[in-house]
Amino acid sequence: MEKIIKTIAEELKIKPVQVENTVKLIDEGNTIPFIARYRKEVTGGLSDETLRELGERLSYLRNLEQRKEEVIKSIDEQGKLTDEILQAVAVAKTLAEVEDIYRPYKQKKKTRATVAKLKGLEPLAQVIIEQKEIKPIQEIAKEYINIDKLSEEEKKNKDKVVNNEEEAIQGALDIIAEEISDNAKYRKEIKKLYYKEGLIETKAIKPEEKSNYEMYYEYSEAIKYIPSHRILAINRGEKEEFLRVKIEKPEEKILAYIERNILKGETQFTQMLKETILDSFKRLIEPSIDREIRNDLTEKAEEKAIKVFGQNSKQLLLGAPIKGKIVMGFDPAYRTGCKIAVIDETGKVLDYTTVYPTEPQKDVVGAKKELLKLIEKDKVDMIAIGNGTASRESEMFVADMIKETSRPVHYVIVSEAGASVYSASKLATEEYPDINVSIRGAISIARRLQDPLAELVKIDPKAIGVGQYQHDVNQKKLAESLTGVVEDSVNKVGVDVNTATPSLLSYVSGINNTIAKNIVKYRDENGKLKNRKQLLKVPKLGKVAFEQCAGFLRILDGDNPLEITAVHPESYEATEKLLANLGFDKKDLKDKEKLEELRVKLKNINIPTMAKELKIGEMTLSDIINELSKPGRDPREDMPKPILRSDVLKLEDLKEGMVLNGTVRNVIDFGAFVDIGVKHDGLVHISEMSDKFIKNPSEVVSVGDVVKVKIIKIDKERQKVGLSMKV
Repeated sequence: MEKIIKTIAEELKIKPVQVENTVKLIDEGNTIPFIARYRKEVTGGLSDETLRELGERLSYLRNLEQRKEEVIKSIDEQGKLTDEILQAVAVAKTLAEVEDIYRPYKQKKKTRATVAKLKGLEPLAQVIIEQKEIKPIQEIAKEYINIDKLSEEEKKNKDKVVNNEEEAIQGALDIIAEEISDNAKYRKEIKKLYYKEGLIETKAIKPEEKSNYEMYYEYSEAIKYIPSHRILAINRGEKEEFLRVKIEKPEEKILAYIERNILKGETQFTQMLKETILDSFKRLIEPSIDREIRNDLTEKAEEKAIKVFGQNSKQLLLGAPIKGKIVMGFDPAYRTGCKIAVIDETGKVLDYTTVYPTEPQKDVVGAKKELLKLIEKDKVDMIAIGNGTASRESEMFVADMIKETSRPVHYVIVSEAGASVYSASKLATEEYPDINVSIRGAISIARRLQDPLAELVKIDPKAIGVGQYQHDVNQKKLAESLTGVVEDSVNKVGVDVNTATPSLLSYVSGINNTIAKNIVKYRDENGKLKNRKQLLKVPKLGKVAFEQCAGFLRILDGDNPLEITAVHPESYEATEKLLANLGFDKKDLKDKEKLEELRVKLKNINIPTMAKELKIGEMTLSDIINELSKPGRDPREDMPKPILRSDVLKLEDLKEGMVLNGTVRNVIDFGAFVDIGVKHDGLVHISEMSDKFIKNPSEVVSVGDVVKVKIIKIDKERQKVGLSMKV
């Protein structure tokens, strides 16, 4: 375990004691959000992202150690374990390295070498590999011809028969070829050469056919430099049968390296060994290492894509809520009509309908009449338009329509990712049993504007995010990563225990689906919870779950004003002492004037002295002070608010040099897509993001950010806009 702790500390550039303490907390069953928020003293203040990375590496390295033990045991049982093997396994850093060491000792299916071994040709292989000039090889091989020594019954098994010298020699060389291919040292060196000098080459299968992969129809790039998004694009092009992919490697150098390790000067064996080395490379090593390198590249590319997808999803989930507004959700479409739903400030459905302002019906007059009537009747403040099919035509219609209303109505373009998935889900059916599936999407779009987090947790995390190639990556890893992202987001914001849906509650630290449903059932049967302690009466929510979840659940009008904050029950006593020390009481958190006075005093606290006095950690004290300064405050209020629009831009309105405000919709490896209010999002290439060199776009922007951009290129034919943030 000490070795694992040291490795993780070096990789994450943190202290071994931080790793050791965190591992202990994880092993005790604490969740990552709980550790990140309430065990800062123990971890040294590690963030949730670092803690998740630590957890992943811990799991990988533990699996690695377990596999090492299995491999050593298996080789030992075969009676072939040596100090050299023990040493090689001990220093191996990856599962792939361990498997390479184990390769020669694995039970093999029938191969040319296993057949040769059945024929008893291993000693002959040994003679050839030792290259000692005892006598001509043909003479030595004669000793292995066994056709005359076998019974008639044995001769029937062709795999045991050696008819002549050539067969004996060939069988011995097959054994040598497999041993070369299984040699862990050779494989390690060959992989190094692949990474150092190898190229990924792609060619079109049907060059005349147009596709998204045209840049790869005749393409080559060094393995060591190829970025992850290109790996995933090439993989997809190959899967869709547009591309043929191969790895160009320094074959001569590889063969020369193996020859240097095997050949012992010029002998009668030299030529046959050179041919065997070539056979071993072409038949066994090359296909297998090509596959391994492609898998390694894909795995790293997927890891990066999953990380980008997670970061983008987190920004989307933590989008600023727009509270206290009546919202019209507008789910655009063509033939089937645009679905409309109006919801009040609490998310309750007031009205819904379907209108047809887009092609083919193009009933603009009828649609306007109906929606203006709803805007007046329901006192609509905002219109949330989904950003999918027919979004821009719908936007133009809405921009034109709101000029005719007496109310000050604005519209916002909202990501509709996953709305259709939600509409048809079991959950949506439970929430709106009497409302048509198609209308549910419009309700979801409207609610996303009011509270993105509460709405988006109802959807499978894979369906909500924005990233690149999310459908091509390992779906299990993607699901795990995104579940972590949703958990971190939900726990960062906190959840009102008296209004939250089971979907939202199930992401709270320590609460599973069953407990989430039990909380709602308890609430329905006993009325609103008045304090966090009542949670212990919820079936299946025991002391352990209570410790994990209590600080993340808010009770807005309960018995204890501390419960509108993220202060954990374990810190209530210290918090009340702190307030008393300053001349206040917890009830003052609900008095505006007293709260202002308290804020002033909290700013002047000497944290080290006060922490000692209260017998709590300094980081915990800092968190308590922050919570008391802004009780009940939603951390999402710091996030950029959506851009409210009342008019629409067309591609024809744009001119190079124009400076506009836009919303970042997607961040990928090579840049970011920004919504500037025309039909297609513009692209800010990574080179146009900053005057400084940046390695990754996420250093500069996040999904949902509102940025100032300058138009640097307009391609009307391809409907593409190039943008720069160097304004």
